[in-house]
Amino acid sequence: MTNRGSGHLTEYGYRWEIESGYKSIKRFMAATTSKNFGLRFFYFAFACLLYSIWRAVDLLVQVELTDEYEHSPLITADNTLTLLKKETGIG
Repeated sequence: MTNRGSGHLTEYGYRWEIESGYKSIKRFMAATTSKNFGLRFFYFAFACLLYSIWRAVDLLVQVELTDEYEHSPLITADNTLTLLKKETGIG
């Protein structure tokens, strides 16, 4: 047997980060009781956009401060949401 599969196991471990990402997206979603699919889809798409912006800003800050990127965020979602609410009134 070769050690060829060990790389796949390591990469599969990052799957947990993907699952956690979907949970984090929910933090950015607006609460609604609407049954309108278009509105609910818009809220989900907007939450995905906010999540992506948060992760991109976190990546840039980490690289600027430490010259490397760790998968755990330096800037938290709570910090991002607090700043968003303070600056725009959204939230």
